[in-house]
Amino acid sequence: MTNDIQKQYDRHDDVQSIMLHKSQVYAVPHRYIRYAATKSFFSTKMIQGSSVQEHGVKMLSLVEKLKDLKADLEKQTYIDVILQSLPPSFDPFIVNYNMNGLDKDLLS
Repeated sequence: MTNDIQKQYDRHDDVQSIMLHKSQVYAVPHRYIRYAATKSFFSTKMIQGSSVQEHGVKMLSLVEKLKDLKADLEKQTYIDVILQSLPPSFDPFIVNYNMNGLDKDLLS
């Protein structure tokens, strides 16, 4: 610890007050965490030729993270974003999914 940082904590009497101060100074606000997760979810795109399975796992893990952060998106919004993240070669699948009522429960 540098001397400047150590001096900040010299006035604290116990470890608990030091930890409280550190959490107040260095904590990342919940709102920013949710913003970053939402940004990642909406901007993730599958690269043509990459693994569909890996992309699906990544997208579903982002969905779970957003649910844990209480992002309050509807199920259909999650599905729409996942479908939009697929490359153009998946357009026939997306049309089939939407036209034939393939309302599979991608998310639990």
